Amino acid sequence: MDNDTARLLTVAERLIETARKAGADASDVAVMRSFGRSASVRLGKVEDTESAESEGIALRVFVGRRVATVSADIAADIERLAERAVAMAKVSPEDAFAGLADPARLARDDLDLDLYDPTDIAAPDMVDQAMAMEDAARAVAGVTNSGGASVSAGASGLVLATSTGFAGQRMRSGFSRSVSVIAGEGVGMQRDYDFDSRIHAADLDIPAAIGRRAGERTVRRLAPGKVPTGRYPVIFDPRIARGLIGSLVSAINGAAIARGTSFLKDRMGSAVLPASFTVTDEPLLRRRPGSRPFDGEGVRGETLSLVRDGILENWILDSATARELGLETNGRASRSAGGVSPSSSNVIVSPGTMTPGELVRDTFSGLYIDELIGHGADLVTGDYSRGASGYLIENGEITTPVSEMTIAGNLKDMLLSLTAANDRDERFSIVAPTLRIDSMTVAGR
Repeated sequence: MDNDTARLLTVAERLIETARKAGADASDVAVMRSFGRSASVRLGKVEDTESAESEGIALRVFVGRRVATVSADIAADIERLAERAVAMAKVSPEDAFAGLADPARLARDDLDLDLYDPTDIAAPDMVDQAMAMEDAARAVAGVTNSGGASVSAGASGLVLATSTGFAGQRMRSGFSRSVSVIAGEGVGMQRDYDFDSRIHAADLDIPAAIGRRAGERTVRRLAPGKVPTGRYPVIFDPRIARGLIGSLVSAINGAAIARGTSFLKDRMGSAVLPASFTVTDEPLLRRRPGSRPFDGEGVRGETLSLVRDGILENWILDSATARELGLETNGRASRSAGGVSPSSSNVIVSPGTMTPGELVRDTFSGLYIDELIGHGADLVTGDYSRGASGYLIENGEITTPVSEMTIAGNLKDMLLSLTAANDRDERFSIVAPTLRIDSMTVAGR
């Protein structure tokens, strides 16, 4: 344990003791910290370099079945903070499901998941990397302007202590490179981007490769056509597929189930995906962005089957939500200044058997979508409607770009009609391959 972590744990333990003296029956303290540096350029000139650092503390206290959470800067008066939290709890309505995690479920040992890279990238080096990305993108024939390039590096962490004896810390670093450019002129302009994001700096794609991909993606969009209104098979690029699987994950979040605000609230034990699909949530993977040695309540989550062979098997639960549903937590609590709520870690979708090219050939005629506009997924009803752009699929090949269309359906039907390719991208907390939906309504010309 480094000196800084020891200092923060001491502050947390003092706050727990102060809350006990003020009248709390139980409490926990989360210290959330982050720091980072970034640089951005546009058209060969530096636009911005900045660095930021923050350290905040959140105290959650329980007085009987009443609960309150207060947050403040780490330098706050601990005694006043504890007294205020206890006073708030005493006048809060009772919550039959409130309480800390079962002490028997708490993680009792350290687990190194290789989530922190201490590499320090100096601001001038960030500028050089951003310039290299933008130069590579602008060198692609047909690129006419730039939306800029940026490089960032930083880390975020959690120090957690509970009155039931848990004390732990976790830290995760993050490094990213991104660039966007414009192709064409006037009303015919098109914009696209590319990026990479990793936990370890050495794993990042080189700037020139990111820039070249961004330029090529953008030029490929030039002179888009429109499609006739109708029903089409639709293939989602992995960028878009992650969002679709994210809708599934949100719909099986225990908080939505307890509120009755999910279109899947009555589907436990039923098919929600084709039988070829299995979806797991895996918090203990090494060097993965969603990994965590313990959750926001100190519980160590294990691999959780969300969907097995198409059948929904588990909700995503923290302790309070689990109690409300008559279940037990599965170690999926997330922590914020506002309190505790359920969240997924690394969601892994099983791969299909076809390559993306084979999936396109198998589709023969349809649409390949690689950009969506707006937030058109209603998780209460499952209704889905988004602006979209992408490419025609003709005779089993991706051909001309198309835009200015709306794709619509219902998530229940969309999820049950999926076919997966085998190209999972493991850089993200949702790992999903290219996905095909058998049929969607498309409003075009």
